[in-house]
Amino acid sequence: MQKAERFTIRHTGTVRDPFGAYEYDILDGAVVIACYWHDYRGEDHGIRFADGSDEVLPGRRSDFVKGGGPKPLTLSAAAVKWLVERSSRWLNRKPCER
Repeated sequence: MQKAERFTIRHTGTVRDPFGAYEYDILDGAVVIACYWHDYRGEDHGIRFADGSDEVLPGRRSDFVKGGGPKPLTLSAAAVKWLVERSSRWLNRKPCER
């Protein structure tokens, strides 16, 4: 788990199928504000905010999340900017549901 400015990303720890999606929580401070996922290749990815809204993200996983494997997970600078622009979606601080 690694901080990128005010946001933290962490693996949810859920067990996945061999070709299933990888799932992560994105936190603003100590509050889960979004659930981020990507397919096993990193080509398809999206985000579900705490308010229940979903967005498909442009680009690939590597454009949004850095690291993985032996390296700590971090959000890219573009991801942090993108999240800040959408921060009104979690101001009510509802927990993210799976």
